[in-house]
Amino acid sequence: MDEHVYKKIEITGSSKTSIEDAIQQAVMRASKTIRNMRWFELVETRGHIENNQIQHWQATIKIGFTIEDKED
Repeated sequence: MDEHVYKKIEITGSSKTSIEDAIQQAVMRASKTIRNMRWFELVETRGHIENNQIQHWQATIKIGFTIEDKED
């Protein structure tokens, strides 16, 4: 089949290390329950500050994946 139908979900990952790691954490967690992931879009970045230091980076992403055809 050459045509595909896609669905997008929105999730937020977090990391003590970096925005990139927060994105990777979100993708890795999503991969446990979502198949056929194809892309992500960065929607929002934010973080948690404590004692004037960044404690956590947070990245909200949308993940696009292909919808599987129902088997007959």
